[in-house]
Amino acid sequence: MSTPHRATGDQLDVTTLYALLRLRVDVFVVEQESPYPDLDGRDLDPATRHLWFADTDGEPLSYLRLLVEPDGRTIRVGRVVTRADARGKGLSRELMRAALADIGDAPSVLDAQTTVTRFYSAFGYQVTGPEFLDGGVAHVPMSRP
Repeated sequence: MSTPHRATGDQLDVTTLYALLRLRVDVFVVEQESPYPDLDGRDLDPATRHLWFADTDGEPLSYLRLLVEPDGRTIRVGRVVTRADARGKGLSRELMRAALADIGDAPSVLDAQTTVTRFYSAFGYQVTGPEFLDGGVAHVPMSRP
């Protein structure tokens, strides 16, 4: 598998940002029928790191972002998503491996959809709290020391 594309929030060009946001909306809002405020003001932050795989036309296939939590040292993994026609090819797994290489020894957290907690457990994440609804979808908080 090739190396994912990487960019910080201030390095994203408009076309790429639009394509990444469209992928997130297509899956989370439309496919999963979960209307939520995806545009949270953090995508363009210079500290936000975006990782993604794209097809030969440059369209995103799979994506995630890394945010610095308010404590300044914990990294939040979020918006992990793969286009419907690209699922089952290991793209999210490769993105998580790349993200963990970027995170290094820093503690990290994420809010996992309950149905995919085993996926994140394979990377050392553990459930740290009760299930909650986010946009009508069940999630659990997880962390990796």
